[in-house]
Amino acid sequence: MHLEALKIAWDEFAEQRKTQVGEYHLLKQEFDFHDNQITIHLSNSVEEPLLQSIRNPLTEFLRERLGNRSLNITSQVREIQLQKFAYTSKEKFDKLTEKNPILKELKQRLDLDTDF
Repeated sequence: MHLEALKIAWDEFAEQRKTQVGEYHLLKQEFDFHDNQITIHLSNSVEEPLLQSIRNPLTEFLRERLGNRSLNITSQVREIQLQKFAYTSKEKFDKLTEKNPILKELKQRLDLDTDF
């Protein structure tokens, strides 16, 4: 079975679920395909129950459409790097010194105060 045929069938199922915003968003996530195993990459564990609710209809649809009764669908939650934002003057200065360490030396030489 070709990945391209799987993607076409997958998109067709997703279009049928377009009115269900959560399901549609879930079906637009990236997935991997290897040895009849489809792994959907979830952005958080909250999406898992939603996938459980559509797993059987999706699996049956894909099996029928692609003529492959061995297809299985699993999920994997991706770890997302959370970006910390700098709010105070000191945090902003520290963030800048990570990118450009010479700023710390300039601060010391010029006896500057970053907490204003």
